[in-house]
Amino acid sequence: MGLYDKFTRLADERVQFQTSGLNPFGTCFDEIYSATEGRIGDRKIILAGTNNYLGLTFNAQAIADGQAAMAAQGTGTTGSRMANGSYGSHLILEQELTAFFDRPTAIVFSTGYTANLGVISTLADPGAVVLIDADCHASIYDACALGGAQIIRFRHNDAQDLERRMVRLGERARDAIIIVEGIYSMLGDVAPLVEIADIKRRLGGYLLVDEAHSFGVMGASGRGLAQALGVEQDVDIVLGTFSKSLASIGGFAVGAKAMDVLRYSSRPYIFTASPSPASIASVRASLKIIAQHPELREKLWSNAHRLYHGLAELGYELGPRISPVVPVMIGSKEDGLRLWRELVAHGVYVNLVLPPAAPAGITLLRCSVNAAHSDEQIDTIIQAFAALKN
Repeated sequence: MGLYDKFTRLADERVQFQTSGLNPFGTCFDEIYSATEGRIGDRKIILAGTNNYLGLTFNAQAIADGQAAMAAQGTGTTGSRMANGSYGSHLILEQELTAFFDRPTAIVFSTGYTANLGVISTLADPGAVVLIDADCHASIYDACALGGAQIIRFRHNDAQDLERRMVRLGERARDAIIIVEGIYSMLGDVAPLVEIADIKRRLGGYLLVDEAHSFGVMGASGRGLAQALGVEQDVDIVLGTFSKSLASIGGFAVGAKAMDVLRYSSRPYIFTASPSPASIASVRASLKIIAQHPELREKLWSNAHRLYHGLAELGYELGPRISPVVPVMIGSKEDGLRLWRELVAHGVYVNLVLPPAAPAGITLLRCSVNAAHSDEQIDTIIQAFAALKN
C-alpha cells in the first residue's frame, strides 16, 4: 500500500471538482479591491464568504501601522516567544488585551488555531476531563486529543445534556474543563452561556469560551458573547483569534494571573515562531478601532438582519438565529456545488461547506456579512439567491 493510497477517494473527488468547473475549495482571488469586493478571473465579485466581520482589512490606519512596523522591525521574528521572538510590540499588545478584557493576563499566539492548541492541550492533560460541545471547532478537538484528556461530548447547545454528564462525573466535575464557542462558525448560533454558567456555579468546573467569531461582534464593547450575556465573571479563559474581526493573523488567550505559567509549558507556544511585527501592529490598530467605534457593530448587525430576512422571504432554510454568519441549507452535495457556481456567475462569492465540516451531515452555502457591506451590496446578494430559484 502506498503512502497516499488511503486518500484515493478524497483525491478523486477533488479532481472531479477541478475538472467540472470552478473549484470551491481552491478558488483563487486574482485581486482583492476592498473588504467587500474582489476579482475571480474576469469577474468582479462581492465577497460574502469571509470572516472580516468589521471590514477592517483595508483600514487605512491598520495598514499604515503595519507598514511602519515592517519598515522598522523587518518582515518576521524568525523565532519563538521563548527564544528570540518576543518583541516589545508583542508585550504591549498583551497589555492592551488585558485592559480591553479587564483580565490580569493575556498571551499572544501565532494563530487562533495555536491559541486553542496551546492552551487547551496543556490544561487537558491525561488526568483531566473535558466536556466539549459537539459542534466545537476542529482546533478544539485537536487540542483535546493532543493533551490526552478524557473527552466527553455533549449535544450541541444542550445545557441539560451538559448538566447530566457533569452530574455523572460526581466529585470529578469540580475540576472538569467545559469548552464552548461564542458564535459557532457554521450555523451562526450561540452557546447558552447563561445556563452553562449556572451549571458551573452549582457543580464546579472551569469554563473556556472560544470567542473567535463573536469577538468584536457581540457585547457592549465587543468582548464577545460572555459580555453580551453578562456572565464574564464565570468564564475562566477567553480564547480568540486575530483573523476575524481584527483582520490580521494570530491568536490570544486572556484569563487569571496564574494562566501566565502556560508560557513555560505550552508546546505550541514554545515551539512556534511569533507573529510578525506588521501583524501585531495592525492588530493593535484594529483593537483600538473596535473599542472606539461601536457603530461598526451596529452596521454589521443591520447587514445581518437585512440579509437574513431577505433570504428568508425567498423561502430558503437558514440557520436558527440572525447572525453575521448566515447559512443557507442545501440538499445534496451536487446541488450545493451547482448553486455555488451559479452564485459566482452572478457575482457573489460564498463558502460551500460539505460534511463533515458542516454539522449534522448537511450541505451549506455559508454567507457572512461585514460592516463594510453597503445596503446595495446586501441586496445584490439577495438578488443572486433569488435568481437561483428561477
